[in-house]
Amino acid sequence: METTEADARDRADMERLIAGHDAALNDLMERHATTVFHFLCRMVGSEDDANDLAQETFVRVFRSCKSFRVNEKFSSWLFTIAANLARNHFRWRARHPTLSLDAENAETEQTLGSTLPASSPAPNDEALAAERAAAVRLAVSKLPEDLREAVVLCEWEERSVAEAAIVLETTPKAVESRLYRARGILRERLKLWL
Repeated sequence: METTEADARDRADMERLIAGHDAALNDLMERHATTVFHFLCRMVGSEDDANDLAQETFVRVFRSCKSFRVNEKFSSWLFTIAANLARNHFRWRARHPTLSLDAENAETEQTLGSTLPASSPAPNDEALAAERAAAVRLAVSKLPEDLREAVVLCEWEERSVAEAAIVLETTPKAVESRLYRARGILRERLKLWL
């Protein structure tokens, strides 16, 4: 696996953290907090929950730093922690429902932001693009958890299939299969928009 400059900085900061230099966590958070937050927003559909889970992700990095293998890619390890926390959040929420589906869908649509590029379109085009983006976010949020994780990691977070497999603790072939199934479901659910 090719090591980039960012990977080398992450590895050096983890080595410092393992050696007891707690300030190294600040450097890791500075580089990765926004990415983790956006990933968790897309996974759980709530900025408040995503913020809490992102903070907990870095608490776990601090507490578990000695279990990090320095030959691993830090971002894969970090996203594994975040994905596991998101799964735990879904399990907890399934046992303790508090929102109606309508309120939850409205919150999801409000917090995720548009994924479509803007290039000064006409107001009508902007409204159509916003509706399309909301429809995509809603359709992705209704995917089964394993399919949604694959889509969020590979499509929105632009992680490779191999890295997504590490995060999801499965094989690259399984990730490809999940993406194939998710795309089929999304094509069917979004056929009015395609």
